[in-house]
Amino acid sequence: MLVRFAREYGWRAYAIPVLIVITVWVLVSIFTTDAQEADTLRAASTNTGASAPGTPDTSAGEAPAADPGLGGGPNPVDAVRPELPNGELPPGAPFMEKGTGEFRTVGYAGPPIGRGEKTFTYVVEVEEGVDGSVYGGDDAVAAMVDATLADPRGWSADPRFAFQHIDGNDPRTPDLRIQLTSVGTTHELCGHSLEMETSCFYSDGNRVLLNESRWIRGALPFGGDLGSYRQYLINHEVGHGIGFAAHEPCGGDGELAPVMMQQTLSLSNSVLAGISPREVYPDDGAVCRYNPWPYPHA
Repeated sequence: MLVRFAREYGWRAYAIPVLIVITVWVLVSIFTTDAQEADTLRAASTNTGASAPGTPDTSAGEAPAADPGLGGGPNPVDAVRPELPNGELPPGAPFMEKGTGEFRTVGYAGPPIGRGEKTFTYVVEVEEGVDGSVYGGDDAVAAMVDATLADPRGWSADPRFAFQHIDGNDPRTPDLRIQLTSVGTTHELCGHSLEMETSCFYSDGNRVLLNESRWIRGALPFGGDLGSYRQYLINHEVGHGIGFAAHEPCGGDGELAPVMMQQTLSLSNSVLAGISPREVYPDDGAVCRYNPWPYPHA
């Protein structure tokens, strides 16, 4: 029978048994390897107390606890209001101690801003010796001044005031010379009545002096918001330049500070009363929130 089967099927009669043997050998090899790997993992788990990869350790009959890490972070409700600073200059990039006293005109002339009863023409200038690369270049100063005065929350919201940036070669004498000045020049023109870095409006020449140290480092009451501080600095000193000579106190605890409050030094009436006893600030404990705009809700 086997001889007849071989004659009828030829070489296939020999190949089929060989294939069957190979298939059986492969299956036995697979199952043997899996069993050995499982034994190895169980042994490792027993020796180290660790679970097999991807398998939770349930040896104690409990699901593993999730790692809490640092939790969800601090809750601001629990925060204690820190004691407000009294005009310290924040740490930061270097600034020019003393420039040459000469100024270069920066920026570009533009159309009038606002439709006020009086249009204040202005130029933007930077003192020679001041390094523009520290604050993004001279044009960045001019652009910030232009954008601040054009903002609908700024002085142009008042129907009494409009502004126009004119070229340094314009035959008209500008109503305001908005100048970024070194610390030494600022002190020479603004005086030394306060032992801290401030800016001012210098009426001789209608100079709005922006202290470069503050332009670069800002003020602690603004909590690192340098952009808002620069807007405040421009609006506050321009405010003096267009006729607001007096300062304003905080109107109530938690309210937005008036732009003519000395926010560079503090947001607290009591702190400012201690710094400048002859100023308008009552010792009432009221603390405002920083605000760079004359009309923040416009």
